[in-house]
Amino acid sequence: MRYSNFAIVASFFGLWINSFFSSDIQLYLGFILIFSFGILHGANDVALISNVNNTNTTLRFSQILTYYVVIVVAGAAMFYLVPWLALALFILVSGYHFGEQQWNEKLKIENKPIKLIFQMVYGLLVLFLLFTFHTSEVRDVAYAITMKTIPLPYFSIIFKAIVTLYVVLCTYVYWKMRSFQLYFIVELFYLIVFAILFKASSLIWGFALYFILWHSIPSIIDQIKFLHGHASCKNFKLYFRAAFVYWVASLLGITMLYLIFKEQKIFNALFFSFLASITFPHVLVIQKMFGNKK
Repeated sequence: MRYSNFAIVASFFGLWINSFFSSDIQLYLGFILIFSFGILHGANDVALISNVNNTNTTLRFSQILTYYVVIVVAGAAMFYLVPWLALALFILVSGYHFGEQQWNEKLKIENKPIKLIFQMVYGLLVLFLLFTFHTSEVRDVAYAITMKTIPLPYFSIIFKAIVTLYVVLCTYVYWKMRSFQLYFIVELFYLIVFAILFKASSLIWGFALYFILWHSIPSIIDQIKFLHGHASCKNFKLYFRAAFVYWVASLLGITMLYLIFKEQKIFNALFFSFLASITFPHVLVIQKMFGNKK
């Protein structure tokens, strides 16, 4: 709860900063945040894979890295060959990933399919809450990736469907888990905070604040606890040292994209495509990590 209080204060501080800068400066600041803790939180996957390997034989570093790179390349190829399908999968996988981070420790139900669907629907609710306040920008980015135009009313229809499904799932979980009521009230308050954040911010700045404060930093804390027993400055240094090479490699890849494609809409599309490619294997690793923690 202590970190959540910090995240709320930091979110509104981010809104306060938002009022002093133009949309272009917000864009650059948002990317800086995403490039820092955002990319860093997925840069230590190779070390996590080594620790969550349940087989009797230890996979060699080269094998682990090869498997990871193959998944990244496959994701990038999907964005090139079937971009609309890749984008849809990215949104679904990201929704699950965000929901898993938020609910994994709180949702104590034995029905694994329901838990998976609940986490995905919650994450999609957050994403489409952001999309609903920035439909034109999201449509432009989606068009740059897929070359298909999404009618603006579709965003509202999908959002209402997700809200309805979320309410149904919450009703079911409350029936199965009485302690869910307290968590639901707290998470509803967080959703209100997110709505204020997304409404008052630009697309990238709002996403960056959520992605860093409510997902990436909590994920880094969980990873440090998993790898080193507890979160501390000393263990963060160990985490950062192990992730540094992969973090720098990711930054170099993004920098190359920017230098080649400086036009904003094209870069935004390629940036999210790149982010998706590295998200696919990361989600699998984190899911495995949470499974091993249990």
